[in-house]
Amino acid sequence: MTLSIHKLLAWSALFLFVACGNGQDDGSGNPVTPAPSGAVSYKITEAFPDLKFDDPVELVNAADGSNRLFVVEQPGTIRFFDATKKPATATLFLDIKNKVKSGGEMGLLGLAFHPNFKSNGYIYVNYTRDNPRESVVARYKVSNPATGAADSATETILLTYAQPYSNHNGGAVHFGPDGYLYVSTGDGGSGGDPKNNAQDKTSLLGKILRLDVNATGKGNYGIPADNPFAGNKEGTREEIYAYGLRNPWRMSFDPTTKKLWTGDVGQNQIEEIDIIEKGGNYGWRLKEADDCFNPKNNCQEPGLIDPVWDYTHAKGDISITGGYVYRGTKLPGLAGKYVYGDYASGRIWALEVPSSGTAKNDLLIDKSASISAFGVDEQNELYFFDYSGGKILTLIAQ
Repeated sequence: MTLSIHKLLAWSALFLFVACGNGQDDGSGNPVTPAPSGAVSYKITEAFPDLKFDDPVELVNAADGSNRLFVVEQPGTIRFFDATKKPATATLFLDIKNKVKSGGEMGLLGLAFHPNFKSNGYIYVNYTRDNPRESVVARYKVSNPATGAADSATETILLTYAQPYSNHNGGAVHFGPDGYLYVSTGDGGSGGDPKNNAQDKTSLLGKILRLDVNATGKGNYGIPADNPFAGNKEGTREEIYAYGLRNPWRMSFDPTTKKLWTGDVGQNQIEEIDIIEKGGNYGWRLKEADDCFNPKNNCQEPGLIDPVWDYTHAKGDISITGGYVYRGTKLPGLAGKYVYGDYASGRIWALEVPSSGTAKNDLLIDKSASISAFGVDEQNELYFFDYSGGKILTLIAQ
């Protein structure tokens, strides 16, 4: 996500796409259709009207039966509240503002709860720090997992990697169904990946990483034995699970199929959605989605994986925000569909990718907010953020 650039462009982009209306093509040859006549339609409502957050970028539940939702605020704080109630305030969970370099695309960007959080109290975060500028994946301890806050003094750093520029930090952290920690990293920033980090397997940038947080082979983490480059002798980083990504902004696992979905923010023309495969090369900077980028022609190499969906910037949609495959019960019309949005235009879509046949992408909402992240509660009900307004929104059927 390019918050620093797209925050400036968001309002102009909104006016642009409203003027363009709903076409039948996204500019990439993909059909983009409103919901068919007679189908369920959706509208947006504030999920927790009394709550407001400071630059929210991630929404997470602890999967511990507490029904709490945790909001990651980019400047360096995390707050929580009971999602089953109508809270007037949110409780401070972690404050590491003194460690975090925030602004533009830097900041506290990700949060994940250990699968055994109820017993060990471990949480994992991804944040940017300065002097030197780098991303940090760290663990903190919560002494009372059921109700307590994380102790900022308990930081254990698992991994750091240098950030040559201030943008494209990625920053998501999620535990997969295999119990390993997945980390999304941007390509290091600037524009066009000038150092070709995403294709450089000796670099951790432009990748999805996979760590065993219960092992110590690398100090405070280990390499899963089935990582695609585990044990290699060529200098490839063993942490790499997949590569060739530009700025994977928000990722999520489908709890039913176990697939890992990622929204990868594009350069100048195309946004893409990828289903991440072990060892997969998603092509950046050789290509942007399935169009050549650098080189401008003849970029296709054996094994490059195309996105399952992409769209162009032609109608003001210029910064994808990855979402979730809906597995809740309140919106049955969305069951099994990947719901995602665009930060700049505020559009929200539902994507179906069948095992065979053509993908189908329905427009759900024509204009909403500056969508910085989606999240789900313990019942897999869906929410999303208005970054500029600091509010948590949700969809309701009408």
